[in-house]
Amino acid sequence: MSESYEREQQNNSRLDELANKVSALRGVTVDIYDNARDQGIIDSSNEVFSNFGTFLKGSAVRLGRMAQSGNKVAVLKLAGILVGAIILLWWIASWFF
Repeated sequence: MSESYEREQQNNSRLDELANKVSALRGVTVDIYDNARDQGIIDSSNEVFSNFGTFLKGSAVRLGRMAQSGNKVAVLKLAGILVGAIILLWWIASWFF
């Protein structure tokens, strides 16, 4: 009787060890899935920032051409846009700092 009880204890111990390993494996699997999903979000964010950079570069080229034309109104518009952008960035930065 004592021998069967010891074996039952060993089986329960091994079953608990196996359950812990399965739980750890499940946790790793969920972490891998979350990491892969986060990587997809990062990739799409990189694409958005890349498109924004291209758009911003095109706008800067057009603004530079406008300033080179020598039109005083165009230069004043450019200066106003730059001042407005700096004020907007300062205002946004004041929320975070």
